[in-house]
Amino acid sequence: MAQQISVDPKKIREPQVIKLKDIPVNQYKQDIKDEIKKFGKDGLKQAYYDMLIIREFETMLNSIKKEGNYQGIAYDHKGPAHLAIGQESAYVGQSLALDTDDFIFGSHRSHGEILAKCFKAVYAMDEASLKSTMEGFMDGDTLKVVQDHHNGSSLRDTAENFVLYGALAEVFARKAGFNRGLGGSMHTFFSPFGSMPNNAIVGGSGDIALGAALFKRVNRKNGIVIANIGDGSLACGPVWEGLMMAAMDQYKTLWDKDLGGMPPYLLNVFNNFYAMGGQPVGETMGFGTAARLGAGVNPENMHAERIDGFNPLAVAEATMRKKELLLKGEGPALLDTITYRQSGHSPSDASSYRTKEEMDAFAAMDCIVEFGEYLKAGKVITQKEMDSMKEKVVGKITTTMKLAIDDTISPRVGGQFIESVMYSMGNMPKMEDREPEVLMPLSENPRVKQLARKARYAYDESGKKLPASKTYAFRDGIFEAMAHRFYEDPTMIAYGEDVRDWGGAFACYRGLTEALPYHRFFNSPISEASIVGSAVGYAMAGGRAVVELMYCDFLGRAGDEVFNQMPKWQSMSGGVLKMPLVLRVSVGSKYGAQHSQDWSALVAHIPGLKVMFPATPYDAKGMLNLALRGTDPVIFLESQKVYGEAELFEKDGVPEGYYEVPEGEPAIRKEGNDLTIMSIGATLYPAMDAAKLMEDKYGLSVEVIDLRFINPLNYEPLVDSLKKTGRCVLVSDATERGAFTHNVASNLTRLAFDYLDAPPVVVGSRNWISPPAEMEEIFFPQVSWIIDTVHEQIMPLPGHTVETVQTNGDWIRRLRLGV
Repeated sequence: MAQQISVDPKKIREPQVIKLKDIPVNQYKQDIKDEIKKFGKDGLKQAYYDMLIIREFETMLNSIKKEGNYQGIAYDHKGPAHLAIGQESAYVGQSLALDTDDFIFGSHRSHGEILAKCFKAVYAMDEASLKSTMEGFMDGDTLKVVQDHHNGSSLRDTAENFVLYGALAEVFARKAGFNRGLGGSMHTFFSPFGSMPNNAIVGGSGDIALGAALFKRVNRKNGIVIANIGDGSLACGPVWEGLMMAAMDQYKTLWDKDLGGMPPYLLNVFNNFYAMGGQPVGETMGFGTAARLGAGVNPENMHAERIDGFNPLAVAEATMRKKELLLKGEGPALLDTITYRQSGHSPSDASSYRTKEEMDAFAAMDCIVEFGEYLKAGKVITQKEMDSMKEKVVGKITTTMKLAIDDTISPRVGGQFIESVMYSMGNMPKMEDREPEVLMPLSENPRVKQLARKARYAYDESGKKLPASKTYAFRDGIFEAMAHRFYEDPTMIAYGEDVRDWGGAFACYRGLTEALPYHRFFNSPISEASIVGSAVGYAMAGGRAVVELMYCDFLGRAGDEVFNQMPKWQSMSGGVLKMPLVLRVSVGSKYGAQHSQDWSALVAHIPGLKVMFPATPYDAKGMLNLALRGTDPVIFLESQKVYGEAELFEKDGVPEGYYEVPEGEPAIRKEGNDLTIMSIGATLYPAMDAAKLMEDKYGLSVEVIDLRFINPLNYEPLVDSLKKTGRCVLVSDATERGAFTHNVASNLTRLAFDYLDAPPVVVGSRNWISPPAEMEEIFFPQVSWIIDTVHEQIMPLPGHTVETVQTNGDWIRRLRLGV
């Protein structure tokens, strides 16, 4: 199907001038009467109180880190504490404008954001919902500590103590913390109150928060999503890539109008004018005013403006206006919220990069002092009330600290628990129980009708191999699994580079364009970080996402998202979050050094990822079915060499209905007694050819096992094979050095040592750049390599003449040269 938006050559060649809109700076006008009318005196007092309690929370952490005690209570906190003393007004002001359905994502410096957002929920929720949320969270463990040792004078007072204890217990790595102590200071969050994960990777929330906003828009959920980042992160790729994806025109031009327009995404910069010690303004960047960056995103300048973050009411008013725009679908939006951290980057930071005069000047504008004086002058609060609040706050923080450091009241989890939350192991065919939005019945889909006419096995009844045009192929298995889940799970979306209309670079998605509305299946920018990062946010918000990297080599462009974000949030959340996310990654050939690499070893190394690598049409469908009903992050590797392959192994062919391949189970493709060849990915086919040749020419009985799974992987069938054969070769298209097959070989040496007649041997691609297509035979493993390796390293083959050099001497030579 052709694109619906055509480009007019005459229009684009006309001379024009691009005019930028003005960007407001600090336009808020104080008016105590209007502010009392808007927030009420109690609301203004509550804002001041929240600022006090956030200040004291971080003052306590600062004191502990620097002096080892707070209020005379000693404690050695070994973990980090990135503080934001001085920025309380910005946090409280933002939360004044938000509801529980609104989400905030933050950074490593987000204690104040968490507390402010959670306090707002405590005051805003009805008591029944509030009570139910606390009782149901973590089996009531957090609430029980509070009820037993720090119960409040009312339900909301207890809830306030619940927030303080849950957050501090998490900072101190305690079991009753909001994330069972596995997130710690830099990752603490409480999603039931709209405080979403905070990210230790600078700028990491930029594209993840967009994914949550995408979830709200696609699934018609209430609320907006804010990515709270620092000014130092404005040079980070995830921030810019997230902005590009947040501002895509297609939300307005191609998506159904009744969805409501653009994703409700606000990028808020808590601009304290320092990264760590470097200064974005005047030193490491050139934007001058951070709000200016909105002009580079869309014609609306992202509705960008700079606001005075020292005044919580200025922040609240601006956030309310942006929220109104976002709910109308007119985003994205950008706020440059100026503030200043009086503390260092961390307690060990002596702030030697700042002058004393500068720090004193900002200390004289302390936001808590200024706001308190303003409320006093407006006759909202008295000094006596302020003093009473301060006393109450110190008492609360002191009691909370005592509870959170008590090893008996607040123990830590053990390794067994960490193991239990590495994967959620869910079986959820649909993430929500409602009808999926589709454009036609699946039975009427053109590709479905075409596949009904194709043979699902490569050979006819007489044993004659059918032409490729008449057989069901690997890419068809991908299509059928995707189509099934789209018609089952209403939250499922898929996107990536050139997936719609084109059908994906390898035609796996051909037919989905006709079946699905744009908001469920769409083209993304060429922006691998935001493709994966937004999918992480979409999944953690409650949906299922399938995204694609066109080439395995592009994993580097999404390195943080794949290695730090996808795998870790389930465990760092203490099991609170699920990550139903499948990342399809094609493993290339023919395209040279930057498009033909098998990087399966990289993802195999990362705890928290499941990794699958099918090589047959049957497995393509059955393994993707498995991945798409789970709730864990899956890297789904697909070799471009096999997209057109027909089914050669399952004599009944690829079933038309739904089925799954058992997780982690390798497949015995050919039985044998003398030698085992284990393959991963497309090397199954040269492995089969080598086995047949050795059997026909040398009378060797060869067993061939297709591993299929990288993680998890059941080793029992592999050990059973070696009990028979005593010898094995492991083959993959990955470069030999550091290949996953080496890990398998090492494990088999341990597990099957008593049965081995020779050490397992690995055959992989050369440790070179991938050469052009015309030279691939000297790079990727060939049948001759496998046979020569068997002859040289495992067992002499009678009368065999080697074609390649597989000797130990040459191996040592290559190791010495690093090739």
